[in-house]
Amino acid sequence: MGRGGRVGHVGRIGRRLESAEAPRPFSGAEGSREMSLSGFVRFRCTPLIVVVWAALQASSAQGQQRGGTPQTDKVQPVNSGANPYRVIRNWAQAPEGREWGGSNGVAIDRDGRSVWATDRCSPGTTPGCLGTKANPVHKFDESGKEIKSFGGAMFVWPHGIHVDRDGNVWVTDARAPSPDDLNRFPGERDKGSVVVKFSPEGKVLMTLGKPGVRANPPEGLTDPTDVVTDPGNGDVYVAESHTDVTAPNLVGRISVFDKSGKFLRTIGKAGTGPGEFRTPHALEFDSRGRLIVADRHNHRIQILSKEGKFLAAYDQFGRISGLAIDGNDMIYTADSESTERAHPGWLKGIRIGSLKDGKVTMFIPPHKTDAPDGAMGEGIAIDAAGNLYTAEATLRGVTKYVKN
Repeated sequence: MGRGGRVGHVGRIGRRLESAEAPRPFSGAEGSREMSLSGFVRFRCTPLIVVVWAALQASSAQGQQRGGTPQTDKVQPVNSGANPYRVIRNWAQAPEGREWGGSNGVAIDRDGRSVWATDRCSPGTTPGCLGTKANPVHKFDESGKEIKSFGGAMFVWPHGIHVDRDGNVWVTDARAPSPDDLNRFPGERDKGSVVVKFSPEGKVLMTLGKPGVRANPPEGLTDPTDVVTDPGNGDVYVAESHTDVTAPNLVGRISVFDKSGKFLRTIGKAGTGPGEFRTPHALEFDSRGRLIVADRHNHRIQILSKEGKFLAAYDQFGRISGLAIDGNDMIYTADSESTERAHPGWLKGIRIGSLKDGKVTMFIPPHKTDAPDGAMGEGIAIDAAGNLYTAEATLRGVTKYVKN
C-alpha cells in the first residue's frame, strides 16, 4: 500500500479516449484536448447545493486563481483506458444523523476495507466546525455505515486524514480562526492550524503545532493541508499551507518531524521551481520510499527523496487536490479545481497513471451538476480491492467508485 490510510444510485461513466504521449518533466503533455463528456453521471442539484457550491467557490481564493506555468499547462492529455468504475454517490451514511459538511479527507483503515473521512461538521457551520461539538472524524464499514466518530469541539477546518502503519489516525486542521471568526465565536481562539494524532478509538496521542497559532516550526504550523508518515521509521511529513497564493508572505513547504514529534527539518519553499511549492495539498510515499507531492497550484506532481531532494515532476495530472498510490505504484489523482478560469482547457476529474513514467492512462469525468465545470472530490483513497473513494468538498459526503 502506498499510504497506510489511502491505499489501501449506480451511474454509467465509461468512455474511451485516444492514447497519450509520455510526459516529460516540466513539459506539457501533447495531444488533442477534445474530450467527449458523454457518460457523465447525471445528478440534479437542489438550490441548496447550488448555493453551497457558489459560496465555497467564492470563499476559496485559490479555487479562482490561475495557476501553473507555461511548461505545465500546454494541452490536457487524452487517455486510452476504458473506465472500469461505476459510481455510488453518497456512499457513506450521513454522520450522527446530521447532514454532511464539506469533506476534504478520506483514507483506508489498515484492514484494507474500512474507510475514514473528515468533514467540516455541517453545511451551516462557517468556516467549518467552529461553534459546534459535532464529530468531524468518521469511520465507515464496507457498506458505508458509520461505526465510529470523534474529534468534536477540537477543529476549525478539518482537512487531510492519514492512517499510519499502527492504525492511528492523523488529521490536519487547515485553518486558524480569523478575527471575524473570533467575533462570532470568542471562545474558540485555541483551535486550528495543527495536526492531531488519534488512536483508533479517538484518544489524542499527539498534537503538532500550537492550536490557533500560524507560525514556522517548531513554534507552530501554517494551515497544514495533509500529513503522511514514513512507513519505515515513522517520521511525520506535514504539507503547509492553504493560504492565498498571491499573499506576499506565502508559505509553501513540507515540515518533517520524528515519530515522537520532534521537529527535524523543512523541505522546500514557496515558488514554481523544482522542489518549490504553491499549495502542497496532498502527500504520499510510493513503494520505493519516495515522497510524492500534489503541488496543486503549480499543476504538477513532484517526486522527492525523503530528505527533500528533487527527483522528477509530472504535469499530466491536472490541478491535483488529492492522490493515492497502490502497491504497483499506480497513482490516482483527484482534480477538483480545474475550470476555464483557473486551469483553461482542462477538466476536473480523476486521472490514473503510473509513477514509473508519469503517463496518464485513464480518466474518470467529474460529477455532472448545474455548475458548468461539474464537481469532483478533493481527497482520494484506494482500498485493497481496488475501489476508489473521494471526499466531496462541494457536493459533500463520500463517493465510492466500484471497480468492475
